[in-house]
Amino acid sequence: MKNFFDGLALVVVAAWVGGLWAIGYLAAPVLFHVLNDNRQLAGNLAGEMFTWVAWLSMVSGVFLLVHRVGKFGTGVVKQSFFWAVLVMLLLALIGQFGIQPIIASLKAQALPADVMHSVFRDRFAAWHGVASIAYLVESLLGLVLILKVRS
Repeated sequence: MKNFFDGLALVVVAAWVGGLWAIGYLAAPVLFHVLNDNRQLAGNLAGEMFTWVAWLSMVSGVFLLVHRVGKFGTGVVKQSFFWAVLVMLLLALIGQFGIQPIIASLKAQALPADVMHSVFRDRFAAWHGVASIAYLVESLLGLVLILKVRS
């Protein structure tokens, strides 16, 4: 059974990091390119995909933390893999339950107009920037997971 969970951990890392990179740096930019004449729709679709990635991040992070603690005990705190997973999980939680509700509120307050054509544009852009930086850090920490998953 131990080998099963070790193998599952590899799959979880691949799905998590692959999902982050595929959605954030492939699918979302393609949406904005293809739907250039309807950026609001592109943003709504991208937002939905980022929500799914956030949930994948939360499930993956919890599994990997539990798996590592079960495998290495308290020695896990000396591993960069553990800290990368913990920070990535925290970033996903902050993004989904902290930043995303603020962004959604700004969009709702701007209705019926697009938030980018409203008085909320500057605040939306600032919070979107914070979310983008957090996502970038989470994505880059994913490289640590890939490099350290077998250690």
